[in-house]
Amino acid sequence: MGRRTSILNVAGIVALTVALVAGLFLLGSQRDGHRPGYRGGGEHWVNTWVSMPQLTEPHNMPPAPFTGTDGVLDDSTLRQTVRVTVGGDRMRLRFSNAFGGAELPITAVSVALPAAGRAGVSAIEPGTSRTVTFSGKRSFVVPVGAQVVSDPLGFRLRPGTNLTVTTYLADGQDSLDVTSHPGSRTTSHLITGNRVDDAELPGATPTDHWYFLSGVEVLADRRTAGVVMLGDSLTDGRGSTTNGNDRWPDQLFDRLQGHHRTDHVAVLNQAAGGNRVLRDGLGPNALARLDRDVLAQSGVRWLLVFEGVNDIGTAEPTEAARKQVADDLIAAFDQIVVRAHAKGIRVYGATLLPFGGNTAYDDPGGHGETARQAVNHWIRHSGRFDAVVDFDAAVRDPADPTRLLPAADDGDHLHLNPTGYRMLADAVPAHLFR
Repeated sequence: MGRRTSILNVAGIVALTVALVAGLFLLGSQRDGHRPGYRGGGEHWVNTWVSMPQLTEPHNMPPAPFTGTDGVLDDSTLRQTVRVTVGGDRMRLRFSNAFGGAELPITAVSVALPAAGRAGVSAIEPGTSRTVTFSGKRSFVVPVGAQVVSDPLGFRLRPGTNLTVTTYLADGQDSLDVTSHPGSRTTSHLITGNRVDDAELPGATPTDHWYFLSGVEVLADRRTAGVVMLGDSLTDGRGSTTNGNDRWPDQLFDRLQGHHRTDHVAVLNQAAGGNRVLRDGLGPNALARLDRDVLAQSGVRWLLVFEGVNDIGTAEPTEAARKQVADDLIAAFDQIVVRAHAKGIRVYGATLLPFGGNTAYDDPGGHGETARQAVNHWIRHSGRFDAVVDFDAAVRDPADPTRLLPAADDGDHLHLNPTGYRMLADAVPAHLFR
């Protein structure tokens, strides 16, 4: 009996230990479920809005008096609006100092809903402002070349909502190298002093650029995922309506939201005017920025590559030079596919648009057009992309396929108007995201 009792006692101790461990694990799991940013319950962080960080050119710096002789935004409040895509009940912000020449000391940040829900306005809806923190504090210093992600914040965002982000810099940034996204097609507002929580900013100075803000994320279910548009001014929206959100990625998002099988898709515009695939232009080349602008973004499942016309158009207008750039573009696209596939991202290739009649890019010998056709043939027929989106076919003029359709042409024979951007949006098959 004594031996049996000992065995029972040992068994009881083991059972008690197992129960205690299980209880502690369950308690830890319950606590984890309340931790900010915990990826429990099938949820994960997904970018719902992005902008490609760039080094700000002199003519795109903050307007006077917000740019000084050796720095910017001293004792200044910056109010910006952005249009998110997918929604969620928790959100966080990303600020970039990728190209800053000095530390970026953020003093205070708030988020709110803009007045009447409109893009580009300086006023916010009273009672909607919420304080943003970083590691539990209102202030944060972003090192040179780095970014900061805010703490998660309970703030409900509906799909397609305009969001106001207001930032105060007590000491400004002590450099004239500043990170921004000049092609915002959205009006921001600057005013002296700490006005982060003010509902109105009377007398604020407008400027059609974004500064420092590079992303908004939401906590969403596992079904929700993002598609990144890697592109140039045709995706950044040159020719679209300021504060109208009618670039082709915006119009594609609106279309996808119209069906329950595609309303889970976050559309992320990582494009900039003048950007190139092979060489730096306005912003780093696409190969150089792929890791930062695509692979490091949250919740990305798809990549659509629509870039290369600037590479062809800025090459020497000779047969040899433009043939070489076509060959190099093909090799670069292959590299992009390889690198994205390694991260489990599906890659879609978009054909390049015609630029016949554009004074800067078209050449009398037609060498640019030959290069474009060679690249498009590879995009369509190589089989390297997971799917092809034929933008060329969507907006070329049937009477002269080397030119844009007049109804889509913004007037420079290179960029599109809102009608043309709608045609691009309509050319993207929705089944690619189901």
